[in-house]
Amino acid sequence: MARRHLTPQDWSTAALRAMARGGVAAVSVNALAGELGATRGSFYWHFADRDALLTAALEMWEQDHTAALISELGDIADPKQRLTALFSTALGEEHINGLEPAIVAHADHPAVAPVLRRVTERRLAYLTDLYTDLGLAAAPARRQAVTTYAAYLGWLELRRSACDIVPEVATTGLVATAALDHLITELARGR
Repeated sequence: MARRHLTPQDWSTAALRAMARGGVAAVSVNALAGELGATRGSFYWHFADRDALLTAALEMWEQDHTAALISELGDIADPKQRLTALFSTALGEEHINGLEPAIVAHADHPAVAPVLRRVTERRLAYLTDLYTDLGLAAAPARRQAVTTYAAYLGWLELRRSACDIVPEVATTGLVATAALDHLITELARGR
């Protein structure tokens, strides 16, 4: 039976899944090779070492979950609709459950820190621009952006750590849908 050739993206996705499960320490070349049904040689074909994999995985997360999303939203002219689409996407179904809180939890790790800083700066700048487009002056727009981003991070952390006692943050169900709609309405007001 022929083996499938793994790409750097395959390894990076596996690294992000491992990180979501157990943090940076869970990103182990041996464990990932076993999970992917590959050899360590396959890993070293693509990456010099584990740190190179961590960097590639985090940069892929940055591209897919920040740059690409911002680019997709650029087609929506109305800022309120853009904000609503952003919240619906960002707080909807997660591609890798618990990934964002796991990344934030390792903000001081040398591989995580620079990527997380870029992502945070870009997201806050984007949110500030959206709130400015909604009519807020620069300082209130920035405050609303920070509040919104804190709500986003808190929502995902509650989903990861306490979904059983806070069903409102789940990704499915009537209670979750109503809670998400309420949050989007509140955050889109942009006071």
